[in-house]
Amino acid sequence: MSLDDVLDIISALLVLVGAFLTLAAGVGLVRFPDALARLHAATKPQVLGLIAIVIAVAIEARSWQVLLTLIPVLLFQVLLAPIAAQMVGRAAYRTDNYRADLSLVDDLAADVERATSDAERANVDTDRTDRDDRA
Repeated sequence: MSLDDVLDIISALLVLVGAFLTLAAGVGLVRFPDALARLHAATKPQVLGLIAIVIAVAIEARSWQVLLTLIPVLLFQVLLAPIAAQMVGRAAYRTDNYRADLSLVDDLAADVERATSDAERANVDTDRTDRDDRA
């Protein structure tokens, strides 16, 4: 068995691992009960699956140009997936699109309440200023 055969087998195994992780992410998106739980399925296995497939492509191509092309793909995915999950999670929390009974600790409740009360105070102050300007 030559080195090319071994690299082809490793590449095929990495594609299978990546496909399985991506399938697990898709199943998790369908099966998990709320948006916060679905974030795990949308980010963790999907990113790991992409990493496995990109490594398989790099091994199979055996070219520096392909590797240099794939590095930005990985970097953008690894950097932007957690940011997107954070934004979706905050939006789901603020719109009550989650199941509070599944959460053990709610660390964000005090911050959201403080921000809401600050916004309400700002609106009251703006309303008073508008009334004073009209008078």
